[in-house]
Amino acid sequence: MLIQVKRTGGFAGIERCAEVDTSGRLDAAEWRDLVDQAFAECAPAPPAGVPDGFQYEITVDGRTVYASDPSLTEAQRALVTRVLKEGA
Repeated sequence: MLIQVKRTGGFAGIERCAEVDTSGRLDAAEWRDLVDQAFAECAPAPPAGVPDGFQYEITVDGRTVYASDPSLTEAQRALVTRVLKEGA
């Protein structure tokens, strides 16, 4: 599974992108569970955010959903944080 996150917005407006390929990883099932939880409450179109807040575009195996601060669920925040930290 290929997980891609693009974060835009924020005070400086700097875009940040990262991706993680879970194929062959020992923790692939953990990633799948996190994606399933995060996708359960994501929007199919970019939601309205707040000034200087981050907006997220999350793509998993070609399916794209959107989320934004401050409305991220716990699972969405965990997913985007982990991808941006561990991804390339």
